Amino acid sequence: MTFAQRPKRITIFAGHYGSGKTTLAANYALALKNNGFDTVVCDLDVVNPYFRTADYADLFALNVIRLISSELANTNVEAPSAPEGVKMIFDNKNIYGVIDLGGDARGALALGRYAGALADAGDYGMLMVINRCRPLTREPSALSALKDEIESAAGILFTGIINNTNLAAGTTAEDIKNSAGFAAEVADILGLPLTLTAVKAELADQFTEENIFPVTVLSKKIWAV
Repeated sequence: MTFAQRPKRITIFAGHYGSGKTTLAANYALALKNNGFDTVVCDLDVVNPYFRTADYADLFALNVIRLISSELANTNVEAPSAPEGVKMIFDNKNIYGVIDLGGDARGALALGRYAGALADAGDYGMLMVINRCRPLTREPSALSALKDEIESAAGILFTGIINNTNLAAGTTAEDIKNSAGFAAEVADILGLPLTLTAVKAELADQFTEENIFPVTVLSKKIWAV
């Protein structure tokens, strides 16, 4: 993926459990790096220890992407606190930060302590990841309530939506195309622009829209589950 315009210096991925925000955050970080941006990933998912950007530490290292995560990530112990080094994402104007935020309001609280630093940084976007196929977020009203909860806990507002409707490995181009109306309705109700539509990389050539974001499914090491 190439960026039609300069990306935000800080991009935050948030949404409901199972929305796919972690995979999106990892893919977005790789896209930034491939476009020449000095990239740092921050794992702020302090809620779900099983699916988090820290799982891709080896991949990030291979691509010279710095990862900031809790020392407790991928262990049997989890603590609801932010990892050391997060503030450098806000202070260092020369890097592009990607933040994977834990699901619901509990996860957003980890970001809330940095709301002032984000406001000072200015150049950021917080994207709400939606997946029509998830049982708890099939109705726009549920997503509206979730948006309010996350914004209240994080102390900042969403700036856009990513339509990440998928059925995992069984996803077809038609599944994604059929979700377009749902995504447009959610965007209208929430008053947010539809920033990106995520599409499995192998299906991307079946779409002509400008906001298509090709995604490679990054499998977690089976022994880490």
